[in-house]
Amino acid sequence: MITHTSEALFARAKNFIPGGVNSPVRAFKSVGGNPIFIKKAKGAYIYDEDDNQYIELINSWGPMILGHAYEPVEEAVREAIKNSFSFGAPTRREVEMAELIIDMVPSIEKVRMVNSGTEATMAAIRVARGFTGRDKIIKFEGCYHGHGDSFLIAAGSGAVTMGVPDSPGVTKGVANDTLTAPFNNLEAVQQLVDANKNQVAALILEPVVGNMGCVLPKEGFLQGLRDLCTKEGIVLIFDEVMTGFRLAKGGAQERFNIKPDLTTLGKIIGGGMPVGAYGGRKEIMDCVSPQGPVYQAGTLSGNPIAMAAGYTMLTYLNEHPEVYTQLENTGSKIVGGIKEILKKLGLNYQINHIGSMYSLFFTDQPVVDFESAKTSDIPRFGRYFHAMLNRGIYLAPSQYEALFLSTALTDAHVSAILEANEASLKEVMA
Repeated sequence: MITHTSEALFARAKNFIPGGVNSPVRAFKSVGGNPIFIKKAKGAYIYDEDDNQYIELINSWGPMILGHAYEPVEEAVREAIKNSFSFGAPTRREVEMAELIIDMVPSIEKVRMVNSGTEATMAAIRVARGFTGRDKIIKFEGCYHGHGDSFLIAAGSGAVTMGVPDSPGVTKGVANDTLTAPFNNLEAVQQLVDANKNQVAALILEPVVGNMGCVLPKEGFLQGLRDLCTKEGIVLIFDEVMTGFRLAKGGAQERFNIKPDLTTLGKIIGGGMPVGAYGGRKEIMDCVSPQGPVYQAGTLSGNPIAMAAGYTMLTYLNEHPEVYTQLENTGSKIVGGIKEILKKLGLNYQINHIGSMYSLFFTDQPVVDFESAKTSDIPRFGRYFHAMLNRGIYLAPSQYEALFLSTALTDAHVSAILEANEASLKEVMA
């Protein structure tokens, strides 16, 4: 595989962009080597600057659920551009988008559009604090909610220990208001709540985690959180930036039949354009300015190009429930095939899977939280990543990222993915 152009671009980029990339995971640091620079994509394929072709299983970290450059979305963007790129004023499409989101997501009664998933989670936390009059939040180890200060906090040494800043620039004051618990551990959450009685404004989590690899909630975990938050007057926030409209039309909350108080969205709602949203119970959302006192604003919020792309994407998903059946089948074929390969090769690696999300963990321990995810053999995953890349399969360049499937994958693609997996795993063993 020739990568001369990508190598040259990365060398140039490092002179002008921190680390040569505009988002850290793209730098390939956890898998070794240098990043591949992408030139174009269509359907199930991406192409790099050296014209290498790959079947890809990232789909821009989730939004390309119908494959890259889906024609109706392209057409919607072209039509919207004719009317200018941005107005900074209300548009008809914003109203239609809000109505569609509320129709599709069980818990949302009002919604506010923003520009990214990070912006959505930051705003949701602020609204929860404003609504409750409390300061502290609870988050979970390994759940990533963007790069807001409140979310860059590592766990302390015990279940009721305050967090410590996990990144320079995050103040101790912010850390003191952020409590961290292990995922899938209701008892730890109860201890935090008991130790901080009437001080916790919100509990935020990914209902299915995508940022320590794909990690599913244990049976009863989400319902337990719902019950606890209801009892204690805590705002339950589902970060469905990844899972929203992917695991079902109504996201993970529809799939698990659990209603949060607030939901954050992104990825798919923009059809690939930069966009986010947060919404939930009317009484909470009515706290948001200009209706209420909690301030949040954005010049490009509800951008007409992003709204056109997202509305077209969501409309298709809403009108074609067979998409989710197809994705379930594709995911089951790939994961089932990999399990057979692992058994054939005598490897006891773990696979977590739900719908069109999955992760192969290079560990023999069940992965149910961040601590168990960290037992993975990271160097071995790096060798596997490059073995797959050399066979034309583009994976997430990190053990701790979920993979996302699209409807563009055919049975022929699935066969190619499985053939590459068998050859790559044999190479890794050797």
